[in-house]
Amino acid sequence: MGTRLLLAFLWAFHWLPLGAQAAIGSSFGRLGWHVVASRRRVALRNLELCFPELSVQARERLAREHFRWLARSLLERGVLWYASPARLRRLIRVEGDVTLAERSERPVMWLAPHFMALDVAGASVLLFQKRKGISIYQRQSNPVMDRALRRGRLRLGNAEIFSRDEAGKALLRAIRRGDAFFNLPDMDFGTRDAAFVPFFGVPTVTLLAPSRLAKAMNMVVQPVVAEILPCGRGYVVRYEAPWADFPSDDPVADSARMNRWIETEIRRNPAQYLWVHRRFKTRPPGEPSLY
Repeated sequence: MGTRLLLAFLWAFHWLPLGAQAAIGSSFGRLGWHVVASRRRVALRNLELCFPELSVQARERLAREHFRWLARSLLERGVLWYASPARLRRLIRVEGDVTLAERSERPVMWLAPHFMALDVAGASVLLFQKRKGISIYQRQSNPVMDRALRRGRLRLGNAEIFSRDEAGKALLRAIRRGDAFFNLPDMDFGTRDAAFVPFFGVPTVTLLAPSRLAKAMNMVVQPVVAEILPCGRGYVVRYEAPWADFPSDDPVADSARMNRWIETEIRRNPAQYLWVHRRFKTRPPGEPSLY
């Protein structure tokens, strides 16, 4: 019942002007900073590891701001799941070569790190270009929320998502037929098909799959970054030029390059990166936990 009430709230909430949603979301974020202590501690620890040059006070200000963007991203999910395509096109501005996948003779991998507007980037793939988009998602333990998440992400059509536990062969088949892969490369899924690669100077378990998959399937890799604009002014999704020398023959070096790029994007917009994820959870053998 609680999940259905939450979804009903998101549906009702999405009818508000985005400026009103932004203001309410920011207020929820201020409240969340005080209420969700476990995630507050994770965010502060991540910022301490990544920005040791900042003062304690500066990192706390950044974490508080992050919670405001985080709450906005969660509440504005209703817009992405329920608003008309016409309204979404008005709210989302795309920059760069959004139609690269349509024209490419090779399959395309969109490389999209976990900024707060990540789902906006996913929606832009379906709204502003015609190549079928595929992605992987984490199946939700709550079946009502899982159905809602799948329905929300697939409702614009021309898309398919695979749960992480079933993705393997289905993903490869889809790429072979020319579908473009929306890939989220910066989560800690343990050491399987991963290596410890520097991320803000910290050895961080990093997936080798982006490099290996791009190599095996002869893919073009195009970075994509999304941003929530202040005061309900909408969203920006930036499609960067594809990487000319990626993948190489060294997946570990490729993963280090990917992490350096993500670091650069985080420094551009630090408050909107997903700091509440325990990015440094998995440690090299013998190292103590960082949390």
